[in-house]
Amino acid sequence: MILQRIPFLFALLSGCLLSIIGWRDGIALAENSDTTARVDRVTALPVTKKNLKLTTTQPGRIVAYEETAIASKLSGFVEAVLVDIGDAVKKDQVLMRLSIPEMADEVRQKEALLAQAEAEALQAESAVQAAKAALDTTIAGIEEAKAGKGRVVAEIERAKSEYSRIQQLADSGTVTSKLAEELLSRLRAAEAAGLEIDAKVKSAEANHRQASANVQKFQADVGAAVARRNVAQANLGHIRTMLGYLEIKAPFDGIVIQRAVDTGRYVQPAHSNAAPLLVVARTDKVRVYVEIPEMEAAAIDVGENGDRAVISIQSLGKKTIEGRVSRSAWGLDESNRSLRTEIDIANTDRALRPGMYAYVTITLDQRNDVLVLPLTAILKKEQGNFCCVVKDDKIEIRPIELGLRVGAEVEIVSGIQAGEVVVMARVESLTQGQPVVVMTPVAK
Repeated sequence: MILQRIPFLFALLSGCLLSIIGWRDGIALAENSDTTARVDRVTALPVTKKNLKLTTTQPGRIVAYEETAIASKLSGFVEAVLVDIGDAVKKDQVLMRLSIPEMADEVRQKEALLAQAEAEALQAESAVQAAKAALDTTIAGIEEAKAGKGRVVAEIERAKSEYSRIQQLADSGTVTSKLAEELLSRLRAAEAAGLEIDAKVKSAEANHRQASANVQKFQADVGAAVARRNVAQANLGHIRTMLGYLEIKAPFDGIVIQRAVDTGRYVQPAHSNAAPLLVVARTDKVRVYVEIPEMEAAAIDVGENGDRAVISIQSLGKKTIEGRVSRSAWGLDESNRSLRTEIDIANTDRALRPGMYAYVTITLDQRNDVLVLPLTAILKKEQGNFCCVVKDDKIEIRPIELGLRVGAEVEIVSGIQAGEVVVMARVESLTQGQPVVVMTPVAK
């Protein structure tokens, strides 16, 4: 009986053994499957080079390159308005004329005063010439008096000598005393003539001093007369300059875009609250105003090598015009924290009009043929920026230096080479030396 059940028991034991073995193998297989699952599958691609361009697109508006409000410098009546809105004008073209009749009378008065001052100046110069001639005459009189004094002095010396000789002879009785007395009288007459000639010399010198003073006086009169003539000339020049303001002229080539004056109107000099009589806008060039946000303001370059700009004009069928940033305000507008930027555009065909709306795309920076990674491939740590390079099916965490960022891409300045395979996403969970399986992303 027992022997008959042995095959059954053996079969039962064999089944249990096989079940145990199968359960163990299943566990081992499951463990092997878990180990395989821990080998991450990553999306990685070779690093390539491309061109990066950082741009900003902002709304803009077109304004005239120059726009001048025309006002009057004088008070008067409008005699004629020679232009209207939309008229093209040239520099210095007369736009309107004023009428101030009293200014013509003032001009004639100033001209008469100038003529009088010029006559007085000529008269003063003639007086100087006459005084100089009189001065020359006094000099001649002094020389003549001095020459006469020399003769008188010689006559006195001769008379003294002769009287002395005759007096000795008279004392010795050789000649009569009467002859000596006659010679003494002649000596006294010569001495009196000497005193007279001294007086003439002094008189001539006094006349000379008077004539010299007269010359200086008349020369001063000439200076005063010339100064009065210069004042008269300046006054006449001033009134003639003011007379020129009766014609109001265009400051540059352009177009009249506003008119607020008619013939016969009384106008006064401009003040802060006065409306302009005319407004002239320059049209051969225009400015495009763009407000650049604070975060992009530092990247704006101006001048000959300023940032490239593309202006799209909606009202002209999205016409695009290229230019460069000409200038910026440098300081930010406190109200909206933006940077006023201007682009000068040639407008010889006058297609662009002040007040038009535009979209402006400015190239802030551009890097050509540089290594580029998506931001999802960048691993940020306290130590810096890193990327995960796949080498021999293992992760190598590599430090990198970032450059220009454009949207979801960033320039890699250093740390990797072109062609190296880099993990493109989910880099935060990877560790150094971790084995991975590279999955090729499905092309969209």
